Amino acid sequence: MLANTDAIATVGVRDMAAARTFYGEVLALREDSERSSYPDFLTYRSGATRVQVYQSDYAGTNKATAITWDLGSDLAAVVAALAAKGVRFEHYDMPGMRLEGDIHVADGMKAAWLKDPDGNVLNLNGT
Repeated sequence: MLANTDAIATVGVRDMAAARTFYGEVLALREDSERSSYPDFLTYRSGATRVQVYQSDYAGTNKATAITWDLGSDLAAVVAALAAKGVRFEHYDMPGMRLEGDIHVADGMKAAWLKDPDGNVLNLNGT
């Protein structure tokens, strides 16, 4: 039923101005101006998919990952570029994984986690 339809990640935020700066400037997602016509709702293009950001009193209360990007071999370069913009990465104690800089590494998997200004957990995967 939904297998051939793109999904949209939806993230609640408290501060729309901070969200616009973070998602648009720091992460460099492209704002979809046709879909961002309400003051408490933004839509960004991310590859062939979209990320919706909306005003919510419950922003940042989810302690699990909200969005994941699969970056393949570009993971280290993207992590370095975001760190240069001031992004701080989360470091977790995860069985079977070691930390190399800001990237968690295990056999066949690499990942980095960061938070948006409201504490929503974002994940970058790579190889």
